[in-house]
Amino acid sequence: MAGMTTATAPTQSQQPQSHPLVDRHAGVLQEATAALAGRSYFSRYPESPSPRVYGAGAAEQGQAAYEALLDKAFGALGEVATDGGWVGEEVSPYGPALGVTYPHLEVDRAIEVAQAALPRWRDAGARTRAAVCVEIIDAINTRSFEIGHSVMHTTGQPFVMAFQAAGPHAQDRALEAVAAGLAEQERIPASVVWEKPGRDKQGNPAPIRLQKDYRVVPRGVALVIGCNTFPTWNGYPGLFASLVTGNPVIVKPHPRAILPLAISVAVGREVLAGAGFSPDLLQLAPEAEGEGLAKVLAQRDEVRIIDYTGGPGFGTWLEQTAAGAGKQVYTEKAGVNTVVVDSTDNLRGVLGNLAFSLALYSGQMCTTPQNIYVPREGIRTDEGMLSFQEFGAKLAAAVGKLTGDDARAVELLGATVNDGVRANAEGLAALAREAGGEVVLDSRAVVHPTFPEAVVRAPGLVSLDVSREDVYTQECFGPVSFLIGTAGTEQSLAQFRDTVREHGAMTAAVYSTDEQVLDDAREAAADAGVALSENLTGAVFVNQTAAFSDLHGTGANPAANAAYVDTAFVANRFRVVTSRRHV
Repeated sequence: MAGMTTATAPTQSQQPQSHPLVDRHAGVLQEATAALAGRSYFSRYPESPSPRVYGAGAAEQGQAAYEALLDKAFGALGEVATDGGWVGEEVSPYGPALGVTYPHLEVDRAIEVAQAALPRWRDAGARTRAAVCVEIIDAINTRSFEIGHSVMHTTGQPFVMAFQAAGPHAQDRALEAVAAGLAEQERIPASVVWEKPGRDKQGNPAPIRLQKDYRVVPRGVALVIGCNTFPTWNGYPGLFASLVTGNPVIVKPHPRAILPLAISVAVGREVLAGAGFSPDLLQLAPEAEGEGLAKVLAQRDEVRIIDYTGGPGFGTWLEQTAAGAGKQVYTEKAGVNTVVVDSTDNLRGVLGNLAFSLALYSGQMCTTPQNIYVPREGIRTDEGMLSFQEFGAKLAAAVGKLTGDDARAVELLGATVNDGVRANAEGLAALAREAGGEVVLDSRAVVHPTFPEAVVRAPGLVSLDVSREDVYTQECFGPVSFLIGTAGTEQSLAQFRDTVREHGAMTAAVYSTDEQVLDDAREAAADAGVALSENLTGAVFVNQTAAFSDLHGTGANPAANAAYVDTAFVANRFRVVTSRRHV
């Protein structure tokens, strides 16, 4: 407003801080926030499991640490709010039961101690909270091999993928959330002297001066509801976004994937205590299969923030019921990821890239392509015109070549995570018959040379007509994709846009040598609210996103109402309360 001036003052994070971790992690926080602002490449945690990176013997020590946890009670959480019970029935998708049990949370007491821990954490300030969070992530990084094995044996991911995705990649996403949360809190000055020009009754200058202090206030207890397939990668963003903004966090893992988050919470509790804060700022809420603890916690009045990754049924309930009760709810659910194939000048690259994208972790990723639209009249390529059937045959051959050797294939495919995925993979013939389609490539059973009990499946392809929306507009989770024949690229793009609008997607891709088609695809992706990859033929795949640069999800279609990590993901986890007085 005209006539109003504001004096400069320190931001929330620039106030004098005495905590030693602030100076220790000032550099990395500066680097991380700069990378976030510039969307540039940044990674604090190396993704290679090489001994040249993590040190000689680190891999063996990590495996031994994981094995030392098996067949016993998990005691690393310290003194926790428990009702005295123990839960845990995790069975590795590779065969053996883990035999780990965890203290069952006593909900009333857990919420009580979380609330008691909040004031000191709130009053520590944004910079101190961010520095402690970095210390936790760094400590988690030292456990990456141990966590990698725990993720492998709770999700079915192959080990190298489990190490990378659940370890360094998840840790980078955690740091990204911390940097984003800190940046949003730093936008608010801690204190200003506000002056409005004015005059007294005699006409002499008499400005009105107020001291205004701004205080970041967390919303309250936060709940993170973990998923079975990516417990840390999907769990860390919400966990650290809430923690850095001052909220105590209760982590409710999927009952078949508790151990990775149990290790993470145990590390966090140890660091918090060592930094002088209550470990009850971070608690684990394991449950028995079918207990329904997530719903119990979500309905507690004290729980004000909920992060959820999982199926659409419970996710929609959270969006409608919990959000309706005034809670901040962030969800990632199911979708139908799409590829539009129009033309290419690098057919070999297209086939190799798509084959890898379909095969990685047996298609058990929220980013795996499901619907591949191809004109029935065929596509132009550098190897000549290919019919719809010929393209399907070549893609099937590329998948077959990639996954043909069992010993090599298992290092890419991993193991199937549950009976639903296995049923989808085994039911392609029946699905094709019902849809009036054809099995272009059956999902082959692969024998694991080390874990013979593991159910491993290579990707399958079913061709069908674009009219069968009843089939391909539903997520068919696992190693199943649909090759959909259309009247042309225009119809492919229209179906892509409309299907994603209605049913959601986390990823989309287009292949074309025509700039107009690429422009049209961008418009369709913007209308549908989904990120688009164009002509990927190299070592970057539609399944992958890079922390600090790529947003995972958009929040603009039914697959997810949030994005890792944008402003909206962190800014509403705290509020600002102002105090003012005359100077």
